[in-house]
Amino acid sequence: MGQRWLLHPRGSRRGQAVNADPLSGDFRLALQAVTTPTLVHGVDQILLANAAMQRLLGYAEDELRQMPPHGWAAAEHAEELRRYGERCLSEDGELPAIEIAASTGSGARRVLEVKGQRVVLGDQACVVLSGQDLSDIRHVQNSLLDMGRVLTQILENSPVATFVIDKAHRVTHWNSACAQTTGREAAYMLGREDAWCAFYPRARPLLADLIVDGLAKQEGEHLYGGRCDPSPHIANAYEVESFFPDFGEGGRWLFFTAAPIIDLQGQIIGAIETLQDVTRRRQAEDELRRHRSELENMIADRTAELLSTHHELEAFLENASVGIIATANNRVQRGNKKFAEMFELGDVPAHGLETRRLFKSDEDFMALGRIAYPVLSQGDSLLHEMEVCTLAGHRLWVQIIAYVASPSEPTAGTWWLLQDRTEVRRVQRELELNYERIKQTNSRLEEAQNQLLQSEKMASIGQLAAGVAHEINNPIGFVSSNLGSLRGYIEPVFGLLALLTRLPAATLPAELIAEVKRVDDAVDLDFIQQDLPQLLNESEDGLLRVKKIVQDLKDFSRVDHADWQDADLNAGLDSTLNVVMNEVKYKAEVRKNYGALPPVHCIAAQLNQVFMNLIVNAAHAIPERGTITLASRAENGWVCIEVADTGTGMTEEVKRRIFEPFFTTKPVGKGTGLGLSLSFSIVQKHRGRIEVDSQPGAGTRFRVWIPVRATQAG
Repeated sequence: MGQRWLLHPRGSRRGQAVNADPLSGDFRLALQAVTTPTLVHGVDQILLANAAMQRLLGYAEDELRQMPPHGWAAAEHAEELRRYGERCLSEDGELPAIEIAASTGSGARRVLEVKGQRVVLGDQACVVLSGQDLSDIRHVQNSLLDMGRVLTQILENSPVATFVIDKAHRVTHWNSACAQTTGREAAYMLGREDAWCAFYPRARPLLADLIVDGLAKQEGEHLYGGRCDPSPHIANAYEVESFFPDFGEGGRWLFFTAAPIIDLQGQIIGAIETLQDVTRRRQAEDELRRHRSELENMIADRTAELLSTHHELEAFLENASVGIIATANNRVQRGNKKFAEMFELGDVPAHGLETRRLFKSDEDFMALGRIAYPVLSQGDSLLHEMEVCTLAGHRLWVQIIAYVASPSEPTAGTWWLLQDRTEVRRVQRELELNYERIKQTNSRLEEAQNQLLQSEKMASIGQLAAGVAHEINNPIGFVSSNLGSLRGYIEPVFGLLALLTRLPAATLPAELIAEVKRVDDAVDLDFIQQDLPQLLNESEDGLLRVKKIVQDLKDFSRVDHADWQDADLNAGLDSTLNVVMNEVKYKAEVRKNYGALPPVHCIAAQLNQVFMNLIVNAAHAIPERGTITLASRAENGWVCIEVADTGTGMTEEVKRRIFEPFFTTKPVGKGTGLGLSLSFSIVQKHRGRIEVDSQPGAGTRFRVWIPVRATQAG
């Protein structure tokens, strides 16, 4: 190359000149012949890069020789590669491989696995560094991981109930549709070896278990009573339709298919089973069989009549109240008078009329053929309803009864009985609409009745509270008055006693002194003089508390203010809290954070009922001991009342339904499900709104927004 450079190999002194190119020609040729990307470098310069390495890094050898040994590495890996090269120069033997990201000459980024080994060429230590491109491998690995994630999402999000078991019969996948069908959540089923518990009360293998054990063909017939058949769509898969009495109300019919999961060696490593609810189809089949039985009985009776006499047949055909035609080769062979009237034939003869002309489109004509042919070709009768078209272009809704003229010869022709049910269908649709309207009306009436009952109950409570308050206030008044009088009587008596005790003994009769001493010894007059005023003070405090409770009860019921008026909602919160304190004090500490509120135009008793429901619900949501926070604030013409608790919280499903009438999460007998529903109606009546924030385990916060000047709702 004609270049010379300084190198400091192990054992040489710095500043000592060495040969810039210690690589012999044979060694160079050997490395160039190697297909593995390889380069050789000294302490601070690349000496050689074979063709494979040049192609991999995208640099010519001259360009690489201008770089330090770690110069081709990506910026974040350059220092790691430099240290690795120093280790190779200082340690004997082959070092463990490392992964390095390379920044190629084209600007691309490649991931390499590099491995270095120290060699001594002449008197100079060098590093032979070989590399393997991992970029494609990483791409394939990432693609496989992405594909695995996609397949998992497809399985989980599939609307078809699906579960997977492995070779050890452990459940590895249980999607949400399967959880909904069986009532068993994935968290409960994953990892279990008894997947049968989701389907049967006693242990027995599922179809997937039989697939894993290779026993589907032998044991399937025994377990499923001859209903286990090979799948016509999937190799080595089997399908069964069976009834499960414990699923839902009255049980369910399930159609399930199980298929093996095969590894690259062709070994069964698990099985996948899908479930489809076919209960409606089975019920429809039963209903169809019932209709078919009725139809067969009717046809049998009519056939007997037709065979009795040709005259009776003609009379029946002409005077029948339903249209009757006989067809063959897509043409009408004969039709009765009712058929001509129904389809407005006019002067067009029924004989020879193309049956296609009785349908509004080719699609309808072909659709009836697809339905009728499988039934009629088996000699069975058809019962069907559909829309047809008269020759004048008017549409009819007809009920069709069809059967072949000769069951032993299906091509002989077909009889069709056509009954015009256009008016019946119209009336039926009107009845359905009326039924929906009646249901909506009943729902509104139920809600109004519940609100009326609750209002009457609150009115009764208010009247009772007013009466109780009146009756309690009377004895409280005279007891309070008597306590005042008693205090007035006691004070002079104690003054007299004090005077007697201060007089010199010589000025008093001996009998009086002896009597005073006897009384003092008996009752401890000093103690009574100190304790009696305290007893009177405590009694007066107790009376004040009773007066406050009575006043809060009156404020809560607001029987004297049952109409719209301006009210202080902070006072309403306090009075409501005092009324329900017995429900709250054992469950929670109540914290108040009231803001200044303007008077709100409202029905105070109804809003107090809303506050009561929210506070009681908050207490019930706290399992042992917690905190209930009551807050209020005014904002842009609105007043916000907040009731927050540290209880169990609610799921999204419960939050969506809490305002539905009769919905409750409480045990039977513990709640009616009307509290929040009526609260919602009361707030709506005040032109307000209720907001709720809740998460499971994080408590619940209700916000009631009421406009300061609400228009009165009807």
